[in-house]
Amino acid sequence: MEIEKIRNLTDDELVTEEHKAAEQMFRLRFQISGGQLDGVKKLRELRKDVARFKTIARARAIGAGNGNGATTPVAPVKAAAVKTSVAKTEKKPAVKAAAKSAAKPVKKTAAKSGKAAK
Repeated sequence: MEIEKIRNLTDDELVTEEHKAAEQMFRLRFQISGGQLDGVKKLRELRKDVARFKTIARARAIGAGNGNGATTPVAPVKAAAVKTSVAKTEKKPAVKAAAKSAAKPVKKTAAKSGKAAK
């Protein structure tokens, strides 16, 4: 389905179209697994349509929160900033030392192993 047609749908129509496409995908998966149909192209198109439906619905939900009903783009989070902040918290020396001491095997004494001292 074309993106302009999807954008012109109401919220209820959008949800029903998404459910129809998901149900059709479900049926196609069974047919493909049973060897009855080689509808890989149709399955791919349906998957993209469902993603489009969800994207438009999410954009409307985000845009509805600002009161004017217009959809506003959301700035993406920089992945590099997230990775560096996580890396800094994981490299604490005290945590590494505790992990090393916990990994060392414990030596058994004669009393703990059940052997009687003679």
